[in-house]
Amino acid sequence: MKNNQSVGFVSIVIPVYNEEATLPELLRRTKIAGDSLEQDYELILVDDGSRDRSAQLIEEAANQDGSAVVGVILNRNYGQHNAIMAGFNKAKGDVIVTLDADLQNPPEEIPKLIAEIEKGFDSVGTVRRNRKDSMLRKLPSKMVNLLVKKSTGIAMTDYGCMLRAYRRHVVDAMLECHERSTFIPVLANGFSRHTSEIDVDHDERADGESKYSFMSLISLTFDLVTSMTTAPLRMLSVFGAIMAALGISFGILLFILRFIFGAEWAANGIFTLDAILFVFIGAQFIGLGLLGEYIGRIYSDVRARPRYYVQEVIVGQAAKEARESSK
Repeated sequence: MKNNQSVGFVSIVIPVYNEEATLPELLRRTKIAGDSLEQDYELILVDDGSRDRSAQLIEEAANQDGSAVVGVILNRNYGQHNAIMAGFNKAKGDVIVTLDADLQNPPEEIPKLIAEIEKGFDSVGTVRRNRKDSMLRKLPSKMVNLLVKKSTGIAMTDYGCMLRAYRRHVVDAMLECHERSTFIPVLANGFSRHTSEIDVDHDERADGESKYSFMSLISLTFDLVTSMTTAPLRMLSVFGAIMAALGISFGILLFILRFIFGAEWAANGIFTLDAILFVFIGAQFIGLGLLGEYIGRIYSDVRARPRYYVQEVIVGQAAKEARESSK
């Protein structure tokens, strides 16, 4: 049973990768949203190995007088979800909010997430209302959402939106997980007893292009499915059984037709055998590919290398004071 639970301190975690053009506006709008909260807050900006001036802008923002910014500078690019995990590791809040740096997730929605989580939810997801993306982005996203629901059994509407809020114990549980491939919304739901979703606005990208190309989305899908479930391996077994049954049935049919119409009808069986052979070769390559994905993840986990390396942390004056007062 949920109970209303007040929030004392809020951490806002934003991964940043080559967002030099949008950072000043992001900082301005997020500060306004943070100042509108009843709670003290810190703004954790994680530079994920940007090649532009993003890291420099983050440092400058953290060093300003009375700044609530905490700058976390990674030594290279590790990917969005690993950057968020780095931010989680530095966050001190009772509730941690995540959002993207491209301003498609309006920072003005943050108070709505805090109000929802204060109702007693462990994590709060969001559904993008009137999504401002092209069909080339919407279609793969819908496919990923459907795939996640079927593979994990965790039903949420929009896994692609990073505007989310988590309670401290959920984030601590995620930090205890050490697998290399992490999909935060699914992982968080696994540690949340009570979850909720709310509708939020969605804006067009303020500048530049999305960091996720079509191939990146495909790669993300493979990472997601193979890191969260073994369902593809079970599907592979079912697929193999179906292929074997079809092969046997097709072989019996060809055997009967050969006797009815003669050897010439089937070109003495050469083309038919080639067709069957290619089908089975294709099925084997599918199986090897899936097994390779899992073996690759086992290899990465066995090496136990850090998911990220933090090069520098800059804590703003206001963020430092808020951290002290929240203890």
